[in-house]
Amino acid sequence: MGSNVPKSDENGRGTATVPSSGKGRQPANPDPSGVAVVMPVHGRLEEAAEALLGLSRLVPAPAQVVVVVDMAQDAGAVARLPSGAIVVEVPHASGPAHARNVGAAATSAEILLFVDSDVVAMPDTVARVTEAFARWPGASAVFGSYDLEPGDPGFLSQYRNLMHHFVHQRSREEAGTFWAGLGAVRAVGGFDVGYRFPSIEDIELGCRMRDDGREIRLVKTLQGRHLKRWTAWGMLRTDLLRRGIPWMRLILSRGHVPSDLNLDWASRWSTLMAWCAVLSLPLGAHAAAWGWAALASGAGFVVLNLPFYRFLARHRGAWFALRSVPWHALHFFQCGLAGMLGLLAHGRDQLRTSRPTPA
Repeated sequence: MGSNVPKSDENGRGTATVPSSGKGRQPANPDPSGVAVVMPVHGRLEEAAEALLGLSRLVPAPAQVVVVVDMAQDAGAVARLPSGAIVVEVPHASGPAHARNVGAAATSAEILLFVDSDVVAMPDTVARVTEAFARWPGASAVFGSYDLEPGDPGFLSQYRNLMHHFVHQRSREEAGTFWAGLGAVRAVGGFDVGYRFPSIEDIELGCRMRDDGREIRLVKTLQGRHLKRWTAWGMLRTDLLRRGIPWMRLILSRGHVPSDLNLDWASRWSTLMAWCAVLSLPLGAHAAAWGWAALASGAGFVVLNLPFYRFLARHRGAWFALRSVPWHALHFFQCGLAGMLGLLAHGRDQLRTSRPTPA
């Protein structure tokens, strides 16, 4: 530990492939010494330093900690990061998918544990991961969730991270996708480097794993503290541009809609109710029927999401839960908008691919 791995090549030709004896033939009791942590770092070095400090407290400790630093933006990042990690320098900004692949190529560990640089893993993280793979010996990936104590005290940060926690904790253990914020893999292919910004590269990898018949498990006791400060613009950009539209394009290209996490039926109906309320509300000034439709849609939205609001009230109080309702409705409205824009983008892609090649 502490020695530098050579810089990645210009195109970042790393892979996240982990050695394996074959699909479904995993060791029954993975050794904690075979776990390597891979963390991509791009800006926000204070958060990265806190996240790395959390890694130093893991019991048992991982075999290696590999930090992939975007040197184009953070030329002095290596000197400012805590010691005790293998550092791989990437000469240009190319996104977390590329960085994770490069980091994976720097280790031969059996299990790759991905931790975002704004996530503080709990001390028992390595133990939770190895226990999960022992419990499900056929699993190729496991992932967890954010905990109940986000690092930023702001209302939007608290709301956003608690929503993530709630969704993951209520979802089924047999997952249809993957999350790389705090997730581990073995015997899988690399992330798609076509995603050059934080997007759905982990979801896409999870879809490929599932298409290949691999097992993915959600471990609800595997949790980390999220340090990110959420803003209104950040949520809009993430829900619409970084995740919503790309996710819809991925769903349409695969021809299959998963029904877990935030694509369950309650979420789909919530999106419909949010849109009905928003579209009916301005028409209510001209016809009472539309006003009643908006009221009914709003009430239906609240009823659908009562478990979430009760959860917020239990952990942050009734006033916090009440303030969350309009932001929650906006979230689902944006999900519907992302779906429509993703559908248009998919149609454009189909037209491009169907055009005959000029002779």
